[in-house]
Amino acid sequence: MMASTRQAAVSSIASDSLLEVREDMSGMGGQTLSESYGRYVFGDEAQQQRLPASVYMALRETIESGKTLDPEAANEIAEAMKEWAVEHGATHYTHWFQPMTGLTAEKHDSFLRPSEGGTAILKFSGRQLSQGEPDASSFPSGGLRATFEARGYTAWDPTSPAFIRKSASGATLCIPSIFCSWTGDALDKKTPLLRSCQAISKSAARLLQAVGENAVTRVSPTTGIEQEYFLVDRQFYHLRPDMMATGRTLFGGPPYKGQEFDDHYFGAISGRVLDFMRDLEKELWLLGVPVMTRHNEVAPSQFELAPQYSGVSVSVDQNMLTMSVLNDVAERHGLMALMHEKPYAGFNGSGKHMNWSIGDNLGNNLLEPGKTPHENLKFMLVLTAIIRAVDLHQDLLRVSIASAGNDHRLGANEAPPAIISIFVGDQLSEVIDAIIEGRSPNARGEESLRLGVDALPALPKDISDRNRTSPFAFTGNKFEFRAVSSNQSVAYPAAFVNTIVAESMDFLTDQIEARGGSSASVIQEVVRETLAKHRRILFDGDNYSAEWVEEAARRELLNRRTTPEALVAMDHEKNAALFEAYGVLTRDEFNSRRYVKSEIYVSKIRVEALAMIDMAATIIMPAAIAAQRQLADATQSVRDIDATIPVDGQVQALRLCCELTGELQSATKALRSSLAEVESPDNEHEPIDHAKAMLAKVIPGMERLRAVADKLEQEIDDDLWPLPKYRELMFIR
Repeated sequence: MMASTRQAAVSSIASDSLLEVREDMSGMGGQTLSESYGRYVFGDEAQQQRLPASVYMALRETIESGKTLDPEAANEIAEAMKEWAVEHGATHYTHWFQPMTGLTAEKHDSFLRPSEGGTAILKFSGRQLSQGEPDASSFPSGGLRATFEARGYTAWDPTSPAFIRKSASGATLCIPSIFCSWTGDALDKKTPLLRSCQAISKSAARLLQAVGENAVTRVSPTTGIEQEYFLVDRQFYHLRPDMMATGRTLFGGPPYKGQEFDDHYFGAISGRVLDFMRDLEKELWLLGVPVMTRHNEVAPSQFELAPQYSGVSVSVDQNMLTMSVLNDVAERHGLMALMHEKPYAGFNGSGKHMNWSIGDNLGNNLLEPGKTPHENLKFMLVLTAIIRAVDLHQDLLRVSIASAGNDHRLGANEAPPAIISIFVGDQLSEVIDAIIEGRSPNARGEESLRLGVDALPALPKDISDRNRTSPFAFTGNKFEFRAVSSNQSVAYPAAFVNTIVAESMDFLTDQIEARGGSSASVIQEVVRETLAKHRRILFDGDNYSAEWVEEAARRELLNRRTTPEALVAMDHEKNAALFEAYGVLTRDEFNSRRYVKSEIYVSKIRVEALAMIDMAATIIMPAAIAAQRQLADATQSVRDIDATIPVDGQVQALRLCCELTGELQSATKALRSSLAEVESPDNEHEPIDHAKAMLAKVIPGMERLRAVADKLEQEIDDDLWPLPKYRELMFIR
């Protein structure tokens, strides 16, 4: 039955070259792009138009400097926001937040309030805008509260503008918020990010003031977040229980043709996918998400979009919103969007490159190399701080992107390895070497590279080729953290980068002040000594190569290939103390993240193992038995016709099918047993030990079961195989 359903889906999809989308949800209303961009965002333009000047200025001061907003001003903002939202069809509002699940969460409340005489009014106060109270009992807390302690609070984050999500039946005002317990402990991913932004602002301003930049009072991180994803037809998706439960295929043999020709990468976009992308972009533009690029990625049915950079709080929120809109638009086009890091074995997985930079309140990007000695000096100080930070805190960067799904990507010749290193390019490497050795850089071609006494040479924006194998690469005026996974919130990676760089900037400032101040010779001495100590983290070669793994080991760089290994970083006192010192995470909050990450890892492996056991027993095993019966009947039929006709081929095929079926049964039983052992109530685990047990005992069983099932797929009659195959999932769309 399942096999016939699969064949019907293939025929149906193949006959529909383009699915008609019944309703246009774009809401462009015939306006031009520039006229409609940001229509559903209560951003700066809407704020200026609808708020009294004094209230608008108070809000800007809150956004830019963190000044507490007066309650009366909050009431006026709430009223204006409500009127704006209602004009766009909103009937409800929600505090939109990011709990430690890695997803977003929301509880909708109506603007409608009953009044006397059986009537109702629309009401929204400053208190309702500023604070909500969702039930916190079922969100991960990592021990920050007991399950029965349900009280939790959301609080408006004014640094990220409110927006409207529309559907066919209505609209909701979404207010970006943080989420905390009644004791004030952060229960989300956004709060540590906002705290880290304050920390790096303070440390960077102090560093710049130490070198004479007294006008700098605030420094802000920015990010541009690239998003990779796969598309699959919805009919196929619903025939794959593994995709529905886990976001990836737990079984599936390789197709005849994969990605070996690189013909999908930047290739022509198919009509159906292009229509989907156009609708996606329209919705994102209306929400103020500045999507700039779209293209085919390396693997078949893999794609990428990238927005322009913005402030890190806004950028993180926009990326979470992008993933939500991407899912909604895909479904309307009869597709499903897969943002799992590795939906298909043997093919490139998906990442989410975080392009990170920092700028001051004067409008300067601190990672622009500059052309004057003073600009060079600032750039070199900031670069040195980042190099030191990444070298000292490799473990924290690795754990910030650790997950069960990302373990499939890292080090798989498609993504950076689990070894953290920095790429700066040949020219900057030569400058760094020259500074360490106390000499002038070697000239490159006709360009004369001279340090002078203290200054870098004038460097073009693109001072090197890109290194797509590096996990943390300098790309002209920013760093690209390429190891971030496709479905995670970027809040943790950004917060961790901010925090470690803040600490490193304070270290440099302390060194400069301890040596008598900001003279060029003192700064150059501090830079030289720091670079010499941390030069080992720089690597400009092929991070995919086996030689680099050996070289990294000689340099004593960390190579934590799995999430349980990476989680060791959260056991170290120095790391907890760092986050506590910079006010990003209290010690309890830091420890809670360790527990939550471990629990999520365990839960994901558990769900995958259970799905494999079920599919092997109820879908693949029946297909294997049907294949045996078909082969046995065919062999017997031939013998019945003429006993002298050779049936060696049929007998061998039957024997192989029987052997593989036996192996499938054995592997299924072994996986069930391993999972039961690890999950036994008699084996009480700390979450991290539970994760280690899953890695050691359950994952090998999953790999064995998959290997057997994938062999069976290659041997069983195509008409009997019930699951859509890779050749269908990836190439029919």
